Amino acid sequence: MQFEGIYTPVVTPHGADYGIDETAFGEVIEFLIAKDVHGLIVAGTTGEYYAQSMDERFALMRLAKTIIGDRLPLIVGTGAIRTEDSILYAREAKAIGANAILVTTPPYAYPTGREIALHALAIDREANLPVMLYNYPGRMSVNMDEETLDRLGRSPNFCAVKESSGDPNRLHMLARDYPHIALSCGMDDQALEFFAWGARSWVCAGSNFAPEAHIALYKACAVEGDFTKGRRIMSAMLPLMRVLEQGGKFVQCIKHGVTMRGIECGPPRRPLQPLNKDDKRELEQVIRTMNRAVAQIEEEAA
Repeated sequence: MQFEGIYTPVVTPHGADYGIDETAFGEVIEFLIAKDVHGLIVAGTTGEYYAQSMDERFALMRLAKTIIGDRLPLIVGTGAIRTEDSILYAREAKAIGANAILVTTPPYAYPTGREIALHALAIDREANLPVMLYNYPGRMSVNMDEETLDRLGRSPNFCAVKESSGDPNRLHMLARDYPHIALSCGMDDQALEFFAWGARSWVCAGSNFAPEAHIALYKACAVEGDFTKGRRIMSAMLPLMRVLEQGGKFVQCIKHGVTMRGIECGPPRRPLQPLNKDDKRELEQVIRTMNRAVAQIEEEAA
C-alpha cells in the first residue's frame, strides 16, 4: 500500500454522559470525505482509544467501515499494552475490511527494540495487512530503534512509519537508512522538513477541523514541489501548532476545532477536561487567522 496525502486520525465525539455519539462520529467522517482528505484512521491517539473499552473500539471500527465503504482507505489502530490485545484489534480490523493497521510501541511496558519488533511481527502474522508503524516516544517512552526497524524491514507489510519523535536526527536516519519504509509526518511543526526529506503522507490531527490548510501544504510540497509556497503556508500554520501543543490540551483543542465546523464533539473522556473560555477564544482566533492567510496564499498562487 502506498500512503499518499493527508490521513486524519478521527476524533471520537461524546455526549454529556461521555458516551460515544455515533451520529456525530458519522458526521465527522462525512465532513472529512467531502473535504478530500486521503485516508482516515480510527483508534488513534486523537480518537482517545486509550480511554475506550475493547468493545467500544470494535464497534467504532465497524461503524467507520460501514460509513466509509470503499470511498477512502481506513487504517485501524491496534495500540495496547498487551500484545494479545493488539492482536485482537488487528484481527477485527482484518475482519471488517480495513485497508491497513497502525502499530505502535506498547506503552508503559518499556520494551526493548527486539521486543517491539516481536510484538509487531506477532500482530503482522495475524492480520497480514499493510502496516504503518507509529513511533511516539513522548507517550510510549521508547523509540523504534535500528534493531526494531532492521527486523521489521524484512517484511513487506511494514511499509510506512509515522514518526512523532520530534528528533530531526531520526528523520534523517529514516530517510537515509530505511528508504523501503515510507516516511509519514507525525510531528506537525516539522511537516515542511518531512516533505523535504521525501515524506509522501502526513497523519495530522488538525485536519479534523482544518483539512483545507493541511491539504494545501501537502499539495504545495509533495505534489507541486513548491517549497517557497510551502514555507508561506507553514508559517501561517505554525501559530496553530503551538496552541495545539501547549498545556497538554491537544485532544481538547482538536475537538473544539471540529465543533467550530458545526459538529458538536462534546468533552474528552476523563481525566482530561474541556477547554475553558479563554482557551477556546485563543484557539478560535488562531484558526481564523490561519484560514485567512492560507486562503490568500492559495488565491495568489492561482
